[in-house]
Amino acid sequence: MKNRYFVLVIDGCAPEYLTPDTAPHIFRLAETYGFIKTIKSAIPTVTNVNHACILSGRFPEDTGVTGNYYYNPDTGEEGFVEERGFMKIPTVLHTCRERGLKTAFLTVKGKVLGVYGEDADIGINAQTPDLRQLESLGLAMPPGVSDPACTEWIMSAALACVRQEAPDFVYCTTNDCCFHHYGPETEEARQQIQWIDYYIHEIHKADPHRQIYITADHGMNQKHRLLNVQAIAQNHGIPLFCLAPLKDRYIENHRYQEGGILYLYLNNNSDRERLSALMESIPEIEMILPSEEAARRYHLPGDSIGDYVVFAAKDCAFGEIDGEYLETDSVRTHGSLWEQEIPLAAVFPAMPEEFYHYSKDIAANLRL
Repeated sequence: MKNRYFVLVIDGCAPEYLTPDTAPHIFRLAETYGFIKTIKSAIPTVTNVNHACILSGRFPEDTGVTGNYYYNPDTGEEGFVEERGFMKIPTVLHTCRERGLKTAFLTVKGKVLGVYGEDADIGINAQTPDLRQLESLGLAMPPGVSDPACTEWIMSAALACVRQEAPDFVYCTTNDCCFHHYGPETEEARQQIQWIDYYIHEIHKADPHRQIYITADHGMNQKHRLLNVQAIAQNHGIPLFCLAPLKDRYIENHRYQEGGILYLYLNNNSDRERLSALMESIPEIEMILPSEEAARRYHLPGDSIGDYVVFAAKDCAFGEIDGEYLETDSVRTHGSLWEQEIPLAAVFPAMPEEFYHYSKDIAANLRL
């Protein structure tokens, strides 16, 4: 029998969200036909980086994707990563196309389809839906991208796609807007997982032998203090450009573009020692690494992560705020080393549990 695959990436799903209480069907399926465990995402813990890894089975040093935002220090050009051309290696979708396998790619965020969906036979996007496609699958118009009900909509679309189109490979992903605002203990967050659990059960019933992998692109944590590194450095006489890999157009998710990692591009190479000393003196900063060391340690392409990489402490984040610091109790975000732990539930996995340490290992171990 030919293998068929379903990969679900729950945007921002820290392990604490996915529990036997919120996802009884998923736990039962994984424990009966596979496994469920905690694995790691790639660094930085942001959406674009980890979709590239999950879809290719490789780290950012090979994919070339280092964030949701880019900066060219030679030209000064900067912008959002939301269209083709940033991914440097083929995806699983491309491999499937070469082998004559039918694929479906379902996203809430439009940018994910724009960057990675080129080789999909079926592309469904809640942000800019194709009305004829919705009609053919019997789907209603989706809610807004930031509406919590969009999770239920994209999962129902995935189920309809499995039932009616029977793709060999299905890739589906949600939006983390809810998790940016609600912790694992809240009813709002629990509802998200309960919707997912219901539809995974239905997808399994519709195609009982399909391999199913449920993971996340990154985790999520509460933050209590934001800092503006650009302002801090400039106030100490160190001009630089701060690239926030988390930065995207979804302001509903992070109003200050707040995230746990920055790539720092110095205007003057002579400021290296002063910058390093300044960053090391700030308690809200977990670590500063020269780009060469960050590339080696976290499998990043050293030519596109600035001169230095800085990581925020667990309850802090870097943000585009007025002034240098902001105290807050309303921010949940990701990007740092502290959001690297994510769940992986596997049903009929291609390989035994010990072969899966990072989310990229899903694709790395597929036998297409």
